[in-house]
Amino acid sequence: MTISGTHYKTGKAIQLQVEDGIIDKVKNLGQESFSNHVCPGFVDLQVNGFMGIDFNSGRLSADEVVSITEHLWHTGVTSYMPTLITNATAHIVQAIEAIVTACERNKLVNASIIGIHLEGPFLSKEDGPRGAHPLEHLKNPDWDLFVKWQELSKNRIKKITLAPELERAIDFIKNSVASGILVSLGHTSASEEQIALAVEAGATMSTHLGNAAHLTLPRHPNYIWSQLSHERLRASIIADGFHLPDSVIKVITKVKPESTILVSDCTKFAGLSAGTYTSHIGGEIELSAEGRLFIKKAPEMLAGSAQSLIWCVNKMIKSHLATVNQAIDMASVKPLEVLGKSAGLEKGKLADLVIFQKEACGIVVLQTYKSGQLVYSKSR
Repeated sequence: MTISGTHYKTGKAIQLQVEDGIIDKVKNLGQESFSNHVCPGFVDLQVNGFMGIDFNSGRLSADEVVSITEHLWHTGVTSYMPTLITNATAHIVQAIEAIVTACERNKLVNASIIGIHLEGPFLSKEDGPRGAHPLEHLKNPDWDLFVKWQELSKNRIKKITLAPELERAIDFIKNSVASGILVSLGHTSASEEQIALAVEAGATMSTHLGNAAHLTLPRHPNYIWSQLSHERLRASIIADGFHLPDSVIKVITKVKPESTILVSDCTKFAGLSAGTYTSHIGGEIELSAEGRLFIKKAPEMLAGSAQSLIWCVNKMIKSHLATVNQAIDMASVKPLEVLGKSAGLEKGKLADLVIFQKEACGIVVLQTYKSGQLVYSKSR
């Protein structure tokens, strides 16, 4: 199979020959270019739900996991992490079982789910850093409990977000890293010293930096400055236009130009029409025509993200916060790097590809290929 398009970085026409899901040959077609561009597939490390389906509902089915995966393909996401937030243990167990079943039944879904992201329950109990995580289910890091979940997942838990100031957190980080799990700091009120200890123990990422924080912070030091200062910490950000102002995004990307990662952190309301909905977190919520999701009785409070990763890519481009190349890399190449994987349009790379057009509204996905298979086409 051959796939042609204009290389998203070089602007030159290329033809990719794909064999067994891998790019086997790359042919440069000279100065000629196509209106259609090709780039690596998007990778979202933080997906709570999509199109009305919630990974954390407590009644997730394997069919719903497949459905979310297919909907994400439509947005150019070829790899992602279902994100399980702080919840009753029974609900976490049920979600893990549904994800495992879906992966075992469907090879392409299994290839698309590059790991489970456990965001909680080992998070701060303080208002602000806690975010919307239910207080009654938060707890200190518990390695024995985690091992049970990991065994249930058949070693599919690949990323965990935790607050490093909690009791036993540093030992938990060391155990996680030794087990090949990415440790990310988030929902934390840690001191500068506690963050330094976490980095020394092996933490390598910050979860949605700038969010899940106190409304007011000391001028300095504080846990946002501290995380920015550590070169070993990559920063994930929600660049949907609502979670962070442009000025903050500019600072983060200037401090970490090669290690800022876009995540959607999307909820089940992503992909739905504007309107009023009911959520188990926040009660009655509103999704505005502009795409902002907020608590209806307290409009100043966000109720999570209702936007896909490509929305964040386009926000970065349209607001001149990044070039097209940079925004795409922050949503494709960079997320895989933090997991020790690689992506690109070179021989030997996995044929996870997006064909897109540049339009006034941003980039528009025309086709998505997962492991060399066409899984979405806009013309259909």
